[in-house]
Amino acid sequence: MIEVTRKKILVVDDEQMIRDTLCLLLKNSFEIETLSSGEELLGQIIEIKPDLVFLDLILPGMDGLETLKKLKAIDNQVPVVMLSGSNTVKSAVTSMKLGAIDYVHKPFDVEELSELIANIFLIKSTEKSIPDLSNCENASLGSSFKIIGESPAILAVLDKVKLISNHKTTALISGESGTGKELIARQIHNLSAQSTAPFVALNCAAIPENLIEAELFGYEKGAFTGADQVKLGLVEMADQGTLFLDEIGELPLALQVKLLRFLQGQEFFRLGSSKSRKVDVRIITATNQNLEKMVEQGTFRQDLFYRINVVHLELPALRTRGNDWELIADYFHEKFAKKYQKSVLKFSADCWQVIANYPWPGNVRELENVMEGAYALSNSAVIEVEHLPARIRPHLASNKLNTSIEVSSDNLDLLEAGQEFEKTMIEKALSKTNNVQTKAADLLGISRRILKYKMDKLGIKVS
Repeated sequence: MIEVTRKKILVVDDEQMIRDTLCLLLKNSFEIETLSSGEELLGQIIEIKPDLVFLDLILPGMDGLETLKKLKAIDNQVPVVMLSGSNTVKSAVTSMKLGAIDYVHKPFDVEELSELIANIFLIKSTEKSIPDLSNCENASLGSSFKIIGESPAILAVLDKVKLISNHKTTALISGESGTGKELIARQIHNLSAQSTAPFVALNCAAIPENLIEAELFGYEKGAFTGADQVKLGLVEMADQGTLFLDEIGELPLALQVKLLRFLQGQEFFRLGSSKSRKVDVRIITATNQNLEKMVEQGTFRQDLFYRINVVHLELPALRTRGNDWELIADYFHEKFAKKYQKSVLKFSADCWQVIANYPWPGNVRELENVMEGAYALSNSAVIEVEHLPARIRPHLASNKLNTSIEVSSDNLDLLEAGQEFEKTMIEKALSKTNNVQTKAADLLGISRRILKYKMDKLGIKVS
């Protein structure tokens, strides 16, 4: 039986009623702890180790903003949501700049609060799906990039990331779904001088057309029916940081005009306001569509395309990245062993063959899902082909190693014939596994160390 660890939420508020209310609302789904001052929070944060902090803006002694600033110096990773009984936009903006992930007004809307918490934990789990890495000298599993790989195609992209990270250049990231476009955008932000400022992301395809403008630019109280309070737009929340617009090709033409106007001067109007506001935001966009073709078809503005395409980063598909799939699969291998509290399971040679030869149209995301499914379905020490999705199993049929090898010369003695046979077997195994020695060794039923010894002895080299 797998034990599920509940997330821990820490509520810091000097009002007993607020602490009790949040406990009542959240105790069935989360482990709740409460404190009444900023000083208590700073003194106990390391011991409590919360997954999320609700922090009141107005506290006795050290106020919420000062507490937030000092908290981030101690632990910059824990997400913090500010609480306030007043609708103060200035305080909201200040708290976001200091590192708060969101801002909630009292009294609480239960549905909105639940959705907020779910979204925060979803974002955190997504960030952890690839290791958090900081040294950018290379991009192998042991390095510190969020994108795992050693192929020339991905290293070329990562070189560009390093070059542009400290310039506020607008960048367009293109690539198939599942190639890691948001991870690259986050890495640009993380390596920049604005890394401590907010990284705000919006999927343009996920928001109804009539709501996107309000999400981007915010609105004033009374701007429309239901606008009962001021709402900060994403451009305002991202001030001094980065705004990432995913699926930019889905942005309606009317909004494309307003986005272009904003990009040209970094000025905008909230809905219902005649006051122009100015921010300093880096814009990174992403798409899996051909924007140039959309420009020709009249569905994407040419002037906006030129404005967002100052630097273009094209992410390669997984199937074009050589043996990167092995490093990525090894990472997921370890990740799901921990998640499902199993020892690292062994993938059979046939299983690795399928993984090696499947073209992965869904790229890294599909590989992750397939490997997690295999871990979830396996009840033995070895993951077999039957644990993989039916759609990818046929890729085993053409990949079986042909052991019917003919010795090429009639004049070889038994020792030479044996060496020739062995050499041919190893070469075939390497060919079938795209020169991945670990998988070739599995296919041959020997260890990688023995395989390397035999390759050196027989003069077998791989490019």
